[in-house]
Amino acid sequence: MKKTTLFAAMAVTLAITAQAHAHDQAHCVDQACDTQMLMLVDDAQAGGSPPTAANSYGTWGFDTDGMDLAVQPGQDFFRYVSGTWADDTKIPADRSNYGNFAVLRDLSEARVRGLVEGYKLGDPATDGDQAKIAALYAGFMDEAAIEALGTQPLAPKLEAIRAANDKTAFATLMGAQQGDFGRSLFGLGVSDDQRDPDRYALYLSQSGLGLGDREMYLGKSFAPQRERYQAYIAQMLTLAGWDNPEQNAKAILALETRIAEAHWTRAESRDRNKTYNPVQLAEFERSAPGFPWASFFRGAGADQATKAVVRQNTAIPKIAAIYANTDLTTLQAWQAFNTIDSAASLLPRAFADAEFEFRSRFLSGQPEQRQRWKRGVALAESTMGEAIGRDYVQLYFPQDAKAKMDELVSNVKLAMGARLDALDWMSPETKVEAKAKLQNFGLKIGYPEKWRDYSGLQITNADVFGNAQRSQQFEWDYRRARIGQQVDKAEWGMTPQTVNAYYSPVKNEIVFPAAILQAPFFDPDADPAVNYGAIGGVIGHEIIHGFDDQGRKSDGKGELRDWWSAEDARKFEAQAAKLGAQYEAYEFPQVPDMRINSKVAMGENIGDLGGITIALEAYRRSLEGKPAPVIDGFTGEQRLFLGWGQIWRTLWRDDALRQQLVNGTHSPGQIRAFAPLRNVDAWYEAFDIKPTDALWIAPEDRVRIW
Repeated sequence: MKKTTLFAAMAVTLAITAQAHAHDQAHCVDQACDTQMLMLVDDAQAGGSPPTAANSYGTWGFDTDGMDLAVQPGQDFFRYVSGTWADDTKIPADRSNYGNFAVLRDLSEARVRGLVEGYKLGDPATDGDQAKIAALYAGFMDEAAIEALGTQPLAPKLEAIRAANDKTAFATLMGAQQGDFGRSLFGLGVSDDQRDPDRYALYLSQSGLGLGDREMYLGKSFAPQRERYQAYIAQMLTLAGWDNPEQNAKAILALETRIAEAHWTRAESRDRNKTYNPVQLAEFERSAPGFPWASFFRGAGADQATKAVVRQNTAIPKIAAIYANTDLTTLQAWQAFNTIDSAASLLPRAFADAEFEFRSRFLSGQPEQRQRWKRGVALAESTMGEAIGRDYVQLYFPQDAKAKMDELVSNVKLAMGARLDALDWMSPETKVEAKAKLQNFGLKIGYPEKWRDYSGLQITNADVFGNAQRSQQFEWDYRRARIGQQVDKAEWGMTPQTVNAYYSPVKNEIVFPAAILQAPFFDPDADPAVNYGAIGGVIGHEIIHGFDDQGRKSDGKGELRDWWSAEDARKFEAQAAKLGAQYEAYEFPQVPDMRINSKVAMGENIGDLGGITIALEAYRRSLEGKPAPVIDGFTGEQRLFLGWGQIWRTLWRDDALRQQLVNGTHSPGQIRAFAPLRNVDAWYEAFDIKPTDALWIAPEDRVRIW
């Protein structure tokens, strides 16, 4: 699926891969999966390189200086754990939010910068991956050359749009956008077949919205965003010399509004049963008339497929009808704008600045553009992330970290098994299936066993626009060639330098890249309780994704099938609804008209609740019946909950928080720090939480799922 800009589509850096980004088949722990952009802060010292040494937290893995001990934990656990940190921390000017995930991304980016800037320029055709990466980075950093070229690189793209002089030719061009700048009304992707997990399938999804989500077009509170978006469309068309920019901008917004009305909601698009609808390619003309499907699939180079799995099956015919009823002039202007918009970062400053002003400053409240070297690193990562990762792990990932993580994961899995045994709401028959699924969980830690081959990617010196286009075509060709082929079980959906983790229900595996295995998430020298609360909670979160409201729909082999008894499913859904009601009650003073959409965030919220629950169980088991030491006056279980709260330190700009609540699947970090704990009896006992405390939930009202 196309994203709004090259850098907003950082497929490799932040898990926007065929598996993770195309069809909601992977579930990540951080909202980076929502924003799909690498958000890294300014240099600590002006003009200098940021530090690359690992971070440390206190003397036992926790930053006690960041606490606000004047606040009672039962009144505001986020402030108790992180109040002083929140008061003393400013969101960097080139960021829309900031927290401990961002701290590690700063570190990862600084390390990658050192690698990329150390690669020597040569002949990319003969001198290997490092020469290709050096050419990518150097080409982007040569701003003077980009300015001198002006709109020349864009001209052939716009001419091709003008030359598509009928609806059939335009559908062919739209299909070709899968490997180019621009957008399509229908998103294509290739991923593991949810009903046949050993084979790749072609997927087709609703698309076409430059503002991302239908609510941005239909919600009354987003009228200012729509008005500014129309102005931005006109601005970009004007910069590129497209005819009648003001008139076309109005028509484009009207077109996208009609498309938004046809779109499924984000909550509907999460339902893995409803979004699996295989359709033979030959049947599309009948099931969704008005769109030249054969030309579209041929243009995308995907016509060798026999079927496509349609995600939003009732939306697709409506969008096809919209296409049929929209004049070609509007469609051409729409594609022209999307091509300009998606390529803006590679064009002269007027384009890049306009894109930043709208998408980052206006929509997310980010005051300053990221420094050019950061954007250059992002380009290199999004293009050849695994080649960089191969060098990254040699320098920054100690081998003993794998062994220690293996032990932690093993303990958390055992804890999950114990929790399954103890469940009083699940029948024995369903438990058998659940335990079989847990037993089959795969695990990937640190980095892939085999690395991506980039030998077929053509990169040349001093051609940043062409390099970016060819890299997109290279990626799409790589994916589409897999249709119907055997799934590569060894493939990773994230690079080693990514600060995140994910679960894939189709592969039934959890994956932890090297870059997240650092403090405050994982520190071999930290108190074990803190590690269990931090990375243990993340491990638990990813395991629970296999048993959340959508992950539970696949079995131990990754096949989408119902292995639950009807009564067990009913009990699960009742508890999930209670959890959703809790999250929808949270208020945000910054954006008082906004709430968490519990149906969209359900999987992540269940992941958090189950994750900290089984992390606690694993920690208790690790003590082997011995009492935990008291450190600085904190008991072991207190330290575990402090470790959990610390990783969710997060600050938001108002507009960015609004965007997260509209477009994201994760609850904001300041909520995640305490919301799941309110359902954990041990948290109440650890901090002596009373019925008079603001965060108290009566025992009979606490949600108990896993």
